[in-house]
Amino acid sequence: MTRQVVVIDVVGLTPRLLRKMPRLRSLPLTRNLETVLPAVTCSAQATFLTGAMPSEHGIVGNGWYFRDLGEVFLWRQHNRLIQGEKVWDIARRSNPSYKVANVCWWYAMGAETDLLVTPRPIYYADGRKAPDCYTRPVALHDRLTSRLGDFPLFHYWGPTASMKSSQWIVDAARDILASDSPDLLLTYVPHLDYDLQRYGASSVEATRAAIELDGVLAPLLDDAAARDATVVVLSEYGITDVSRPVDVNRLLRREGLLEVHTQDGMEYLDPWASRAFAVADHQVAHVYVRDSADIDAVAKLLSGLAGVSEVLDAEGKKQYGLDHERAGELVVVAEPDAWFTYYYWLDDARAPDFARAVEIHRKPGYDPAELFFDPADPLVKPRAASYLLRKKLGFRYTMQVVPLDPSPVRGSHGRLPADPEDGPVLLSTDPDLVGEGPVAATAVRDLLLKAAGLE
Repeated sequence: MTRQVVVIDVVGLTPRLLRKMPRLRSLPLTRNLETVLPAVTCSAQATFLTGAMPSEHGIVGNGWYFRDLGEVFLWRQHNRLIQGEKVWDIARRSNPSYKVANVCWWYAMGAETDLLVTPRPIYYADGRKAPDCYTRPVALHDRLTSRLGDFPLFHYWGPTASMKSSQWIVDAARDILASDSPDLLLTYVPHLDYDLQRYGASSVEATRAAIELDGVLAPLLDDAAARDATVVVLSEYGITDVSRPVDVNRLLRREGLLEVHTQDGMEYLDPWASRAFAVADHQVAHVYVRDSADIDAVAKLLSGLAGVSEVLDAEGKKQYGLDHERAGELVVVAEPDAWFTYYYWLDDARAPDFARAVEIHRKPGYDPAELFFDPADPLVKPRAASYLLRKKLGFRYTMQVVPLDPSPVRGSHGRLPADPEDGPVLLSTDPDLVGEGPVAATAVRDLLLKAAGLE
């Protein structure tokens, strides 16, 4: 008989934070979870669902250089980007009617799940962006928004990111659990990402975020217990304190390897023309080198950059299970207290307009500075309010509120943890789900099948 399983992905949860979260800590099973490199959302989730390393499923980061398109894209959404069988594919071989719901796990669109909810803004023709979500079935959209309100997009990411988005996601998961009773419910809860990156993992704010989130999760845990469902709580990575932003692309540009093109006085990365450039992704960056004859020289250059811990060549990528065609010719890993910026311009006056905005799809790399209002601008919040007023009145606007100074960032992730206390964890209501010792990320898929009684 199939058992109902509720999976809650609590981003950034570590043994250190778990001590501040009595409701989660009460679950009878707790194990360290060994993550993958890069230890970022998309790579880790793809490994959980397929049981494979990035070298097999192809999700080498939160984004990469699409060589066939000549473009860098982060945060794509289509599930077909994940190569290999997912947990529900295997479950349905034993139980063809196996019902799966995905609430905000990544690569949701196009997934062969029965229900899905994923953030999806409305992009109006005049340039405005409004909060919304994409659902399957279509009717789920109106059911959730009528009960919970619009998806709180501006609390999901950006300077105003807050608990409101995680609360909405938890409430949506509870609604789906009660109304649709899926056999497998996947829920992604992002809140710990915010203040841990803003203030650092050792901050008072991090502790406060953990305590608050524990309370938000409690009703979902209670609902699952009332249904006698097996709960699995896991995290993708732990966030650690950082103090050094590292400008990989600026080094490559100064060395004549990275090219830009200019429009309206603004500089844009030109990947087609560049001999080498980096796609920065927290503490890992993929470096794409156009001519193989340049690889050794670029590797030597990067190994001398302060803040770089490792430069992985073909053999190094293979050792970490990262040798996929989507990966850079080289992969650099930051030192524990460092992280990589995507910045490629040498003069802030030449930065593209999207650099000062929350614009996750146009930036050729991850930008944690999007979590901050520019502290150098005393009028930044009134200006942001004026932008929102323009939006409500139907006018076009460009919300330029993000700092170009990355120094406020205090937490990051992506490299493998040096201390298990700073790494991810796995918890469950089933004390017999796994044996002693840490759980490999590649074991999660089969662990979920076992929890469902489909091993």
